Amino acid sequence: MATPPPKSVLARGLLLLGAFGAADVELTLAQLSARTGLPKPTAHRLVAELVAWGGLERTESGYRLGMTLFVLGQRVPRQRSLREAALPYLEDLYEATHENIHLTVFDSTDTLFLEKVTGRRSMPIVSRVGGRLPAHCTASGKVFLALGPPAYLRRVVDSGLHRLTARTIIMPGLLRQDLARTLERGYGINREESETGVVAVAAPVHDHRRRVVAALSIAGSAHRLDLERLAPAVRTAALALSREMAANVR
Repeated sequence: MATPPPKSVLARGLLLLGAFGAADVELTLAQLSARTGLPKPTAHRLVAELVAWGGLERTESGYRLGMTLFVLGQRVPRQRSLREAALPYLEDLYEATHENIHLTVFDSTDTLFLEKVTGRRSMPIVSRVGGRLPAHCTASGKVFLALGPPAYLRRVVDSGLHRLTARTIIMPGLLRQDLARTLERGYGINREESETGVVAVAAPVHDHRRRVVAALSIAGSAHRLDLERLAPAVRTAALALSREMAANVR
């Protein structure tokens, strides 16, 4: 039985904004109504108010998230300071490799991409700023699951290890073995587990209390990248960022 939509106007407005998935560029009014469980007249009225506020924008065929949300997102202090501190290291990794370079954090059961540096020589891949992938099949996600609190792994396993490619690890026991190797070597590896033809290596970023707060990663073609050769570079960058962040809180 479907859960009835909330009664407050604020909660219903947030429900409409939350209806947009990571891959959604725009949604029709019918899709917004179906995803939220709100009657079409109610959804139409609230969408009009969100458009007036700037949280949504009208398109020729529906609605997309508005610039006001982007501006508000840039004001989130913890993530903004992390992105600003990380950007020079991401750019250095890109200049050294010309591959896709990411800054990520753990969110619920996912790897959330906070920043990405890429270029014309980089292999086009699905990752994008604000996008997410299941943690169990990304190099960064494995860093969070191996070095983070045990509750992270329990949450991911309990939610189900969904398959994205033929190489995605979907057995909890095999995932735990992979995470044990991640912990031993100090970096995570993804071999075509989230996207066919794409591999990645990631290293942890620690705060001043030695907690893993983010990860840096390099991702690109499975035929071109030597992950073991790239691992020292991404680990060095992550360590330097960790030291900078620790120094800034003193």
